[in-house]
Amino acid sequence: MANILIVYYSRKGQNYWNGSIKNLPKGNTEIVAEMIQKTVGGDLFEIETVKEYPVDYTECTEVAKEELRANARPELKKMPESIDAYDVIFLGYPCWWGTMPMAVYTFLEHFDFTGKKIVPFCTHEGSCMGGSVNQIKKSAPGAIVLEGLPIHGAEAAQSEGEVSVWAEKSLSAEAGEAGFIKRTLRLG
Repeated sequence: MANILIVYYSRKGQNYWNGSIKNLPKGNTEIVAEMIQKTVGGDLFEIETVKEYPVDYTECTEVAKEELRANARPELKKMPESIDAYDVIFLGYPCWWGTMPMAVYTFLEHFDFTGKKIVPFCTHEGSCMGGSVNQIKKSAPGAIVLEGLPIHGAEAAQSEGEVSVWAEKSLSAEAGEAGFIKRTLRLG
């Protein structure tokens, strides 16, 4: 069995939710991260920024857009001392402006992922994975990036079955069946 780290950035509070703004007590990506841990085990690590994003959803999106334009790397509150003990890193985030929040880039660029398997997952309200998988490959050279799982944010709490099947298959892919995941997710 692989040594697993589940890293995620998640936004609680005001979120876009099926066309309106809803106040979430727990972020959608955190919910999915906990489902993955329940299914395959591993250690959880939450990416948290030193400078908090605005509580107001619209203001937050504007700050996120500006960070993207500036190619910013927000400072994080903490980092794991090392990721050397982990073989597989599940990496979760909301899809913001077609990619990951810039804080996820800060995390990725802090470590050497050579030979490690990164399994991305994201929550979204229509953009799926956006361009994030290609950005992970660029930000973590030497990593083996497996097929990711996009979860519609408004359906995150009801997605445990889908998440569990995908997480288990991702570990099978870790043994060389990555194509199976790709075919399974496309079919349905």
